[in-house]
Amino acid sequence: MRVLVIEDTADLAEAIRTYLGREGHAVDLAADCAEAGLALDLAAYDGIVLDLGLPDGSGLDLLRQRRRGGLRTPVVILTARDQIGDRIAGLDSGADDYVVKPVDLGELAARLRANARRSEGDPAAEVQLGPFRVDRARARIWQGPDEIRLTAREWAVLDALLAARGRVLSRQALEDRLYDFDAAVSGNAVEVYVSRLRTKLGRGVIETRRGIGYQIP
Repeated sequence: MRVLVIEDTADLAEAIRTYLGREGHAVDLAADCAEAGLALDLAAYDGIVLDLGLPDGSGLDLLRQRRRGGLRTPVVILTARDQIGDRIAGLDSGADDYVVKPVDLGELAARLRANARRSEGDPAAEVQLGPFRVDRARARIWQGPDEIRLTAREWAVLDALLAARGRVLSRQALEDRLYDFDAAVSGNAVEVYVSRLRTKLGRGVIETRRGIGYQIP
């Protein structure tokens, strides 16, 4: 996934980025409404973590504005506000989930994944891919009793293609899910990861649409 974390507490924002990055996700950070708006205008995200008390405005106002503008990305509110009225206001403003600080980062990551799967139209964590059983929640894949080990980047490519199953993703679309704004991207990174996946899973799992991109049929 590519995730936008809108959080003005720098230590917490970096901790979330580090945790999600270890899972292979690309994470952009925004410390206020203005930075968040710019990021949302420049990139497409699979999930958003939103604090409510931002230095230059209300996270709820930002959420309402973006939902009115057509934003469909799953949004998980992460806030210290723990009253029932706050939860109701957040969910009624367009949030998909509401988490109160302090939060376990593993739980936050799981909520992001679950909301992303629901937005794709398939909330199931386990899917079948030919002879392979894939657990998207735990980022693991088996062929029979044997687990196949994937790196975080290999998994990120596979999961993006699974999320778009039946549709072609361009190299640029895959890069957007792999790398945040600060990352240095080599010109053939996607091709390298696809090649490694084919070595581990077989060439027929990922199809190439020459001049267009890749897909899992």
